[in-house]
Amino acid sequence: MGVNLIFRIAAVGILVSVICQVLKHSGREEQAFLTSLAGLVLVLFWLVPYIYQLFESIKNLFAL
Repeated sequence: MGVNLIFRIAAVGILVSVICQVLKHSGREEQAFLTSLAGLVLVLFWLVPYIYQLFESIKNLFAL
C-alpha cells in the first residue's frame, strides 16, 4: 500500500464533498446522499484487497 492510495482516497473525499455541497444548495438532497454513498462504495472497493491481505497476514502469523 503506497501513498498513491491515500491520495486517491483524499481526492475522492474532496470531490464528493464539493459535489454534495453543490447538490444540497440546489435542493437535491437525495442525489447528494447517493453521491456520498457512491464515493464510499468506491473507496471500499479500493480497500477490500488490502483488508484481505491484512487478514491473510494475520492468519499466517498465528498459523490458523
